Formats: sequence, structure tokens, C-alpha cells
Amino acid sequence: MINEIIENINTIRESAKNSNVSVYDILKLSGCTVLFDEEMKNHTTIKIGGKVPVFVQPESVDAACSALLLLKPEKPLILGNGSNILVDDKGLDKTVFHFGKSLSKIEFLDDTNVRAYAGTKLTELCNAVCEKGLTGLEFAYGIPGTVGGAVYMNAGAFDGEVADVLSRVCFLAQDEDFFDILSSDELDFGYRASRFQRTGETILYADFALKHGDKTKIRVKMDDFMNRRQTNQPLEYPSAGSVFRRPAGYFAGQLIEESGLKGYQIGGAKVSEKHAGFIINVDHATCKDVLELIKHIQKVVLEKYGVTLETEIKYLK
Repeated sequence: MINEIIENINTIRESAKNSNVSVYDILKLSGCTVLFDEEMKNHTTIKIGGKVPVFVQPESVDAACSALLLLKPEKPLILGNGSNILVDDKGLDKTVFHFGKSLSKIEFLDDTNVRAYAGTKLTELCNAVCEKGLTGLEFAYGIPGTVGGAVYMNAGAFDGEVADVLSRVCFLAQDEDFFDILSSDELDFGYRASRFQRTGETILYADFALKHGDKTKIRVKMDDFMNRRQTNQPLEYPSAGSVFRRPAGYFAGQLIEESGLKGYQIGGAKVSEKHAGFIINVDHATCKDVLELIKHIQKVVLEKYGVTLETEIKYLK
């Protein structure tokens, strides 16, 4: 399927050179919704972000593959669930490609191996494998992101991370028009890190190698993790997720709390009183509010403990 799409795209590109048809017209014909001057605050979990000139959302896997190839020269921002990012109030001067539901697809390859496309929400994947009595992904239940984003940052929580159960990834190569596949041990995984942060390659799908387990025990473990999230994290407010990386030998949230910053607020951005590692949008916060609050937290923690807090969320401008 993918090879056929690549051949078709090359033909379309050549035809477009000799006509007045824009790439966005081609995208629409290929099965994509194309929006102009779209507010990014509508597509981020913290509900912050200015306009982008073009916002592309494919309606099928074929359309997504076509769009990725057509937009490749523009180097678009690839957007999943919109978590772990902070978009500038002035917006971005680039095209955004949003996976959306087009790449929300799960395929069971055999008894223990499952393929999930990049736009699949982690919670949906966890529920699907639980129903099959497969264990290994319980840690991801409730993480507010997609498979693509989880692989990109090697997402993890509680007793696991993506690298523990990932077997291989299919992605769009950076320099040529082809989709490549690499095994997990070739992806340079580290703490909240992978090769994709360095290369900018676009993830299409990921294969996970799981194990047979007791469905009831899997569900109990997932529900326990979800209850802990709901009890300890401010899920009732818009946020980008955990703001800071875990510093060696410490917990960021604990350092912030012991610095007396729980509840500290700048503009509409506030340090969560439930978990100090989160900044929440309580009253139409701006990107500027959040950045100023991050800088204040870093300054106070450094002065009090001599620890430099590095951000886990990605600031886009």
C-alpha cells in the first residue's frame, strides 16, 4: 500500500509542477481537511497557542501517508493529542499536520503482538490489549497522549516505559520518500528520549510485544494507576502534563512543593495545588504566563536547592 502511495505522490508532484493546482488543493482531493489561520489553543491540552497558517487533518491512513509525503518539503509540525507542548501566543509560521482519528487504528498481528498507529490514544490501546488479556502496557493507562508522541518521548509512568514493550517502529525517512522500519534497540531510547527527537522523522505506527496475562488482574492494575493519577494529578484542569524532567536524585514536584510554590500563580497560569509538577490553566492563561511561571520556579528551586530544573514540555515558537 505504502509503495503505491509513494508512486502516486511522485506522479502528482510532477503534474502539479505543470499546473496551477496548489498542494493544499491536492491534499483536499487526497482526503484531507485543510484549515487556514487555525488557533492552536483548540488543539493543545493546555488550551494555549496562537494561529498557524495551515492546519492539515487527514481522514484515513492512505490520506495521512499521502499528506506526509506531500508536505515533507515544508517540514510541518506533527501534532498528536497536543500534550507536552506549549505553543507561543503569536502562533507558528509553519504548517501543522494533525494525525487525529485517521491514524487511530489498532491491529493484532498475532496472539501477543499488536500494531498501533501514531494517532491512537494510549488509553484506547491499553483498553484494547486488556480485553485480549495482554499485559505490559498497564503503565500507560491514563497518559494523555498518542502512540506517536509516546514513542517520540519514550513515555513512561509508575513501573514501565514505552521502550520496555516496543518491538519496532515504522516511520517516514528524513531525506528520501520511503517509510523505514527499525527495531526498538535501534531507536536510541533513554529517559524521555528517542532518536526521533534528534532526527525529526515522522512515526507512522509502532509494534508492541506483550505477554499473556489475567484480564482481571490487568484491569485492576490499570484502574489502580488511573485512580492514582486522578487523586494526585490535576486532570480537571487544562495542562501540558508534567512540566519538568526528573532531576537526578530528586523529584521535581517535591522540590517545587518544598520551595513553597504550590498554588503560586502568574496571570492565568498556576502551580497545581494537587501536584506541584504541573502548571495548570485556571483563567485564560497565555504562553507568556506559563513561561514566566516556569522561569520563576526554576529560579527559586535553584536558589534553595542548587538544582537546575529542565523542562519536559516543548516550547514552540
